[in-house]
Amino acid sequence: MKDIITKAEILIESLPYIRNFYGKVFVIKYGGSAQVKEDLKNAFAKDIVLLNYIGIRPVIVHGGGPKINSVMEKMGKKPEFVQGQRVTDKETMDIVEMVLGGLVNKEIVSLINSHGGKAVGMSGKDGELIRAKRKLVKRISSETGVDTLIDLGLVGEVTSVNTHVLSSLEKEGFIPVISPIGVGSKGETLNINADYVAASIASTLKAEKLILLTDVPGIMDKKNQIVSTLTKKQIKKFINDGTITEGMLPKVQACLKAIEGGVSKTHIIDGRIPHCLLLEIFTKKGIGTEIVA
Repeated sequence: MKDIITKAEILIESLPYIRNFYGKVFVIKYGGSAQVKEDLKNAFAKDIVLLNYIGIRPVIVHGGGPKINSVMEKMGKKPEFVQGQRVTDKETMDIVEMVLGGLVNKEIVSLINSHGGKAVGMSGKDGELIRAKRKLVKRISSETGVDTLIDLGLVGEVTSVNTHVLSSLEKEGFIPVISPIGVGSKGETLNINADYVAASIASTLKAEKLILLTDVPGIMDKKNQIVSTLTKKQIKKFINDGTITEGMLPKVQACLKAIEGGVSKTHIIDGRIPHCLLLEIFTKKGIGTEIVA
């Protein structure tokens, strides 16, 4: 009887959150171990289905970098990166589109549907969901000390999101699963960082939350302890003093962009924990780092 009562108490604890978030949009960037390990994949799919059934409107944006690297290497092509961005020529873009828009996207859709959801897979090219432009990055020359522009090839940054496509799906109860591929001004296919795509979609939809699944517990301070809540001002301090660097930097920048775009809260959570979404959303303490305005 005690165990049954405990379960009831857990459900009651989540009631205020369910009430507050009913009808709200949550944009979730799905990647890391949660996208690779079978038990975590199933836990994620169940979380998404549950969120949808209780009235939350999830929109999923997924990555797939390790899978792309694996396929490239099997085809005898070596992945190349500049400042964390994949250098993408035409052949690499074909591989990216095949892996993200095909293999990875359809696996996620199938998994959600197998647990009772109604997921629909799409890339940013479908219905011109994501319009983009070529992205150039700056790098300081070691010889001259002057900024030089580096052409990454078919790498893009989001210029606009067609919300009509997503609204049409959500009205019919479908869960959008989006691969981070956009369309350029000349109709060319562009590879875009999934964190930035998720932030742009969250901003355009004025989502309640942007949640990024990662392979770390959250943002760690200098003492290697997780920081549960950070403001924009604190984030900038952490960047300036080197607390936030490397792989965490684009994720934090995506969160800041989303907040500036009108998203209420953003979260960076550990996707290696089963049911991490439920633990972050429906408990007082949460499990990761939330970034607020």
